[in-house]
Amino acid sequence: MQIEKNHDGPIEQSLEIALGAIEGLLHDHYPLSRRAVGLLLLQEDHEIQEMVQESQPAIMSHIEKIISGVKAHYAYPIEYEIALRRRDEVERIINRVVKVKQKEQRIAEKISALMMNPIAGFPLLFLILYFGLYKFVGVFGAGTVVGYLEERIYNAYLNPVLVKTFSYLIPWRILQDLVVGEYGLLTLGLRYSVALILPIVTFFFLFFSVIEDTGYLPRLAMLIDRTFKRIGLSGRAVIPMVLGFGCATMATLVTRTLPTKRERLIATMLLALAVPCSAQLGVILALLGGHPMAMVLWAGIIMMVFLFVGFLTAKLLPGERPSFYIEIPPLRLPHLGNILTKTYTRVKWYFWEILPLFLLASVLIWLGKLTRLFDLLIFLFTKPVTMVGLPKEAAKVFLFGFFRRDYGAAGLYDLHKAGLLTGDQLLVACVALTLFLPCVAQFLMNLKERGWKTGLSVSLFTLVVAFAVAFVVNLVLYNFGISL
Repeated sequence: MQIEKNHDGPIEQSLEIALGAIEGLLHDHYPLSRRAVGLLLLQEDHEIQEMVQESQPAIMSHIEKIISGVKAHYAYPIEYEIALRRRDEVERIINRVVKVKQKEQRIAEKISALMMNPIAGFPLLFLILYFGLYKFVGVFGAGTVVGYLEERIYNAYLNPVLVKTFSYLIPWRILQDLVVGEYGLLTLGLRYSVALILPIVTFFFLFFSVIEDTGYLPRLAMLIDRTFKRIGLSGRAVIPMVLGFGCATMATLVTRTLPTKRERLIATMLLALAVPCSAQLGVILALLGGHPMAMVLWAGIIMMVFLFVGFLTAKLLPGERPSFYIEIPPLRLPHLGNILTKTYTRVKWYFWEILPLFLLASVLIWLGKLTRLFDLLIFLFTKPVTMVGLPKEAAKVFLFGFFRRDYGAAGLYDLHKAGLLTGDQLLVACVALTLFLPCVAQFLMNLKERGWKTGLSVSLFTLVVAFAVAFVVNLVLYNFGISL
């Protein structure tokens, strides 16, 4: 079926003709109405296409001809055209039943426009990141709160009591090491998860819930859409990227919302390489808080790697430039009830995910120590670690980082407290650990979403890039005599 271009009638006519033709080919036994199925077919929804292919394979060739005719009629993607008509219908309904004070509407619209304007939007984004991520999450959450919980409560009172109690209750040294040893369930696994990681992710999710509830995220997507298009993505990828700062495993799952396989692959690679999770980010911000120049260099290096790898990948992978449209909700003041509910739900989910994994990591390290496998793995990491100018003790940090990125960051925190890292080494370590292998959970999610070949390739690529960039950073610092 061919849809003729008719410039005399309304532009909706071609869509309605095509939709009616598709509805006429469909049976009534689908879980959605025939009109809903037809609209999704026009937008080339893969799940609905598979459903119709399985139920009525004979009609798919006719439907594809109809869709081709409609696509030839419009300059923009069909899903965009349908979204425009839905928006117009929504506005028509709202205008009939809702009245908005003109003054309030003008102020909100002006602020909204400033948020999406590159001249005002990027400085505003910088202020949000500075006061929200650095000051609130990094300095206050990862610095003040974590310092109090770890030093004043855990190390001063709780840890000595646990060590004394379980050393008395468990007579065997091997089992003592499992529970309260250097890498014990209570002395390392519980301390990392409760005293170090939990406060950081709580403050991050609190910050994230505030900006989410204001309606800022869709405006952020519009702001950076042009930049993202240069790396093969669109503003739609803001959502998984921002979620990656909370948990990269969850963010990798959310890449399903991206419309093309090419975009999903690029987003997965960038999440695995250059997007630190909230706990890792909080610890790094706390570590670099006393070295402002190192923090600026770290942020600049990670951003350059993110953009360069994305740009290079977009050039190498075939595909069209992505299109993007998004509904912009009205700006509003955040509602305290919404913020607390979202924060509580996310923190609860995150804690019950990380606590078993941190305890499992302690068990695996204990087993590795018993079988000498742990020492062998540390030995294998020692060579690349020392090549980038770090002390050999940092090898275990990268081994921890494969269990979980935040687990590795916590190990780096301990090394810094022990005075084993200079300012230069701290920068190199933070760069390498940020770009290092995705954690086990994210690695498995990559395999599940992208396939084992792509998942393994992404992990190998991040491993090489992490140490290559760290080597270059260390070389530059050394040759130019830079001391941080």
